[in-house]
Amino acid sequence: MSRKNHPLTKIHVCLILTTIWLLSNLGDRLWLALDSFPPGWDQSNHLTISLRYLQAIQAPQLFNGEWWRNFWMISPKYPPLTYIFSAFSQQIFGKGHDQALLINFFFTGILFVSVYFLGKILFTREIGLWAAGLTALLPRLYQVKIHYLLDIPTMVMTVASFTCLTYWHHQKSRQAQWWWTLIFGLCWGIALMVKQSVMFFLTIPLLALLIRYLWQRQWGRIGQLIMSFMVSILVWGWWYRTNWIYLFSTVQNSNAIPAALEGDPAINTLNAWVYYWNDLPGAISWCLLLIPIVGLLLTLLGYLPKSKDIPREKLRKSLLWLTIYWIGSYLICSAITNKDARYIMPYLPILAIFLAYSLTRWRGRWQPVRWVAIALSGLVLVGKLFPVPLLEDYALAMSPGWLSHPRYYPSPAIIEKVLETAPYQKSNIGVIPSIEPINHNTVNYLGSLQDFHVSGRELGNRPESVLQDHQNFDWLISQPHCRGSSVECNGLARDTQIVLGDELPNDSDFTSINTWDLPDENDLQLFRRRLPQVEVKPLADSTTKIQLKQVVVPERIPAGYPVPVTYHWVGTAEELEKGLVLLNWESVENPEYFWIHDHAIAFGELALDNDLDRSFEIIERTAMLPPDNFPQGNYQLKAKYFDRETQDIHPLNIPNTIISLDPNASIIDAPPLDAPTQLRQLALNLPQGVKALEPIFLQVDHLNRYDPRQDYLLQTEQSLDYRLSQNAQSFADNWRYGLFLSQVLQEDPRSSIETIRQIVKHNPQNPYNHAYLAFIYLYNWQPKLAREAIEPALKLAPEIQEIQLLKGISELMQLRLIQGWKTISVLSLN
Repeated sequence: MSRKNHPLTKIHVCLILTTIWLLSNLGDRLWLALDSFPPGWDQSNHLTISLRYLQAIQAPQLFNGEWWRNFWMISPKYPPLTYIFSAFSQQIFGKGHDQALLINFFFTGILFVSVYFLGKILFTREIGLWAAGLTALLPRLYQVKIHYLLDIPTMVMTVASFTCLTYWHHQKSRQAQWWWTLIFGLCWGIALMVKQSVMFFLTIPLLALLIRYLWQRQWGRIGQLIMSFMVSILVWGWWYRTNWIYLFSTVQNSNAIPAALEGDPAINTLNAWVYYWNDLPGAISWCLLLIPIVGLLLTLLGYLPKSKDIPREKLRKSLLWLTIYWIGSYLICSAITNKDARYIMPYLPILAIFLAYSLTRWRGRWQPVRWVAIALSGLVLVGKLFPVPLLEDYALAMSPGWLSHPRYYPSPAIIEKVLETAPYQKSNIGVIPSIEPINHNTVNYLGSLQDFHVSGRELGNRPESVLQDHQNFDWLISQPHCRGSSVECNGLARDTQIVLGDELPNDSDFTSINTWDLPDENDLQLFRRRLPQVEVKPLADSTTKIQLKQVVVPERIPAGYPVPVTYHWVGTAEELEKGLVLLNWESVENPEYFWIHDHAIAFGELALDNDLDRSFEIIERTAMLPPDNFPQGNYQLKAKYFDRETQDIHPLNIPNTIISLDPNASIIDAPPLDAPTQLRQLALNLPQGVKALEPIFLQVDHLNRYDPRQDYLLQTEQSLDYRLSQNAQSFADNWRYGLFLSQVLQEDPRSSIETIRQIVKHNPQNPYNHAYLAFIYLYNWQPKLAREAIEPALKLAPEIQEIQLLKGISELMQLRLIQGWKTISVLSLN
């Protein structure tokens, strides 16, 4: 089809691209309308983050820097642009998987336009249109875009950036070059706000251009590339600056660990380098691979009429440019340990342009072969996505490996049952085991749809972790007939998790709330602790003021061991919701001796927003920890109420409660310590430095599992901040460490710096205090101050290699590269 005989006007192009775009998305919507399977593991995690952004945009504070910091921190590991777009989509169309997935209308439109323009500038307008059509028929594309994942936006913005880079490279006039410099920089920045992996595909083309311009001494072009990078920073810099510390763990968590779990081939094996080559038939289909390539070969051999629609030099340069992108992408992705067919998707539309060029070699009387390829590919699409008789085997033959037919799944009403049983509080469910379709991410997402009133969490892997989980989760989901070695469990459940699940029906601490029969002939059981940590009961009297109605504690206890304690609070919903209680257990004989048991009422689990005109009784079953060095004698409870919103404080009328510390008293079984108490205890180990950090953060990981909202951190910060303001010198050093740890875990550098500076002032002889200050300065991108802060630590303990490392990093961040490398290169950190 030549342009001379069949001119393609701009209107024709727009109509064709619009038709491709609408038909492609119409197929998606039809599939989604027929499918009722819960979102998968990864999809649920991404969807939950999109709901958090939806929550954030309800009350934006665009001129508040703290609001922006919290906004960027909602998604600390993945750039948030996809989630933000989905938040606005759900704001308009309602919350849910299908509504969030409407962003693919937008992204696929960008994809088809980008592919068209790339094909047009490299070859012809006709080839651009064919490339857009072939892209829509790629099996990998329509397999992935019916699920809420980051791969489609990543692919789209990578291709769009490559298209902009190509247009910039082809411009002759200086003015056009500068316009495309800005456009490419903006597109590049947007791409990096979708996912960092776009650089796997753009790095080699950028390096190729840089080397070429250096060789040709085109300094203006190099300056334009630098300017594009500077423009891109204006887009992505804010998020990366806030969350840069997570990038190191993301590399490990998304590469080495999944590769080991999934058994991906090692990089030094042939299988690692042919993994994606073997995937090509499944990703593209044999009909779109063979028919275009055969056409190209027949043209080269002279069996098909040749065309002069593309000048030979332009054809050579265009094919070389596509080859640089394709081979560079293939080699980089193959060198990455973690393999997944989705990860290399951004090179498929570029391959589609080459296939479109090859397909259009079928010319003259052989031109209908092009439409045969399209028809065969269309049948593959239908067979892959829909259960049409006779087409399934054909689709698998043409595109091996997978079928994505809609599935009917009567999802068990887990969230509804939890809300019905505990309607006035936020609940957290431990899931045993996490498998498809019932896993902790899916449960967490379904609970997030209910205003985040229910969360789902995975159990720990180690036996001691599972034991903690048994003690701390008030809700557990189990599939009794699922075993870790079964196909359904996919080997993801540990033996200790399975044992816990099997023992739940006979566990005296738990009671079965409901059982559901699942379509896979398995069953699902929901358990709740008989005496949960928090119970919420509505009262008939709606004017009851906040008060501590009853305290249940043993009469005699030994110091240094957890003590069971039950608090009965009553009050209005508003008072209870906002309340933090400051509890002192003071020595009757010497008030200078006291321990604190500060925490939010119901430990931050209340959900009374819809019942603010009612009063409630709150029962807290927890434990406290009297210090082991306190003298024996009687200790009396005293209490204050702290309004977490207004900061107002007033004393509480409480029953006269006395407990006796007696070294001869028996140790009493107690429930786990509440999270604020545990955090305060963990912080006491910070002066020990590096050796204490791993166990601290290991236990913090457990605490985060049991408090998904991590409100315990804010509770600890608010209570200790008030305590320190009252000049209580006896325990100030310990409290400062607790305050510091709570602020660090909330990633609040400003407050953390202020607190650790106070710690350094009062205890300047501990080198780790100076090291902590230096680390926070580095986290906050203040390397000069970090270098100054680490100097005292170098004098106190020059042999500590971690302190030397902080020094080296501060020098590198100040661009003192030689000094920094000299400092770090001699270290032998394990």
